[in-house]
Amino acid sequence: MILVVGHTAYDHISKVPYFPEKNSSIFIKDYKRFRGGGAANVAAAIAKLEKNPSLLTLVGRDFENSEYENHLQEIGVNLESVIYVQEKTANAFIYTDEEENQITYFHWGASESFSEKEPPTNIDQYELVHLAPSDPEFNLKVVEEAKKTSFDPGQDLPVYSSDQLKAVINSTDFLFCNQYELEKIKNKTTWNLEQLKKKVEVLVVTKHEEGSTIYHKNHKTRIPAIETEARDPTGAGDAYRAGFLKSYVEDYSLEKCGKIASTVASFVVEEIGCQTNLPNQKQTKKRFKENFEENY
Repeated sequence: MILVVGHTAYDHISKVPYFPEKNSSIFIKDYKRFRGGGAANVAAAIAKLEKNPSLLTLVGRDFENSEYENHLQEIGVNLESVIYVQEKTANAFIYTDEEENQITYFHWGASESFSEKEPPTNIDQYELVHLAPSDPEFNLKVVEEAKKTSFDPGQDLPVYSSDQLKAVINSTDFLFCNQYELEKIKNKTTWNLEQLKKKVEVLVVTKHEEGSTIYHKNHKTRIPAIETEARDPTGAGDAYRAGFLKSYVEDYSLEKCGKIASTVASFVVEEIGCQTNLPNQKQTKKRFKENFEENY
C-alpha cells in the first residue's frame, strides 16, 4: 500500500491575461475554488487508478464531513491517518497567465501544525511512502522510519534549509522535481546534477510539454509528453507522480512507469483544477495504447 504525506488544500484558481507590475492592478478572467493540496492530489489520482492509498495530512474542522472529505472517501482514499486541528484547512491562491506561467500564494492553515506532530508508528508497514510538499521536520521524521520513500519538495522548497533538504534527499529513494525546482535544489544543496543522481535511486525531472527525464544509475530515459488540448497546468505534476508511483509498486519498468505517468498527467491539463479530470484505469489504458502503441 502507498501512504501519501503532505498538504490537503482548497485551490482558488484564477486566470489572468498576464502578471502585472508592482503597485498595479489587473482584472481576473476566471475564478473558482477546487479540491487541491499536493498530497491529496496524488492520493486521489492513485485511488482513481484503483490502487487504494492512505493519506496522512492535517486539515481543519471545516474539512470534516465536507464535500471534499466525502469525495476522497468515495473514490477510495483511506483517511484513517488524517489529523484534524482547529486551524482552517490550507488554501492555495493560484494565478495562471495565458502562457501557462503560474504564481501561487499558499496559506498553510492546518498544515502549520505538522511540526508539532509525530508520524504514525506503522510507517514502516507501507510498501512506499510519498512525501509531497509538507513541513521539513515532519518529513525528516517520516523518511527515517519509512521502508521506501519518494520525495517531491515542490513549492515548499523555500521552507527547507540546506541541511534539511540534504538530509531528506540522502534518505529517500525517488526524487521528483520540475526543471525550475531542479535548479533550486542544486543551488540550495550545492550539489551538481551528477552528485544529485548518486544520492537517490531514481531522479525524475518533468519539463512540461517537453515531457520528462528519468535518471537511474547510468541510464537516462526520456519520456514524451502526450499532446492534448491543455487548459490548465495545475496538478499535472501531482498526476504524473501518482501514475509513476502506482505503476512502480506494480513492478513495471521505470520507462513504462514514466509513460503511464505521462498518460495520467495528460488528462489533468485538459480541465481546470487538479482533481477535476483524473482518469480511471480504463481511460488510462486506452490513451496509453493510442499514444505508445503498446499495452498497459
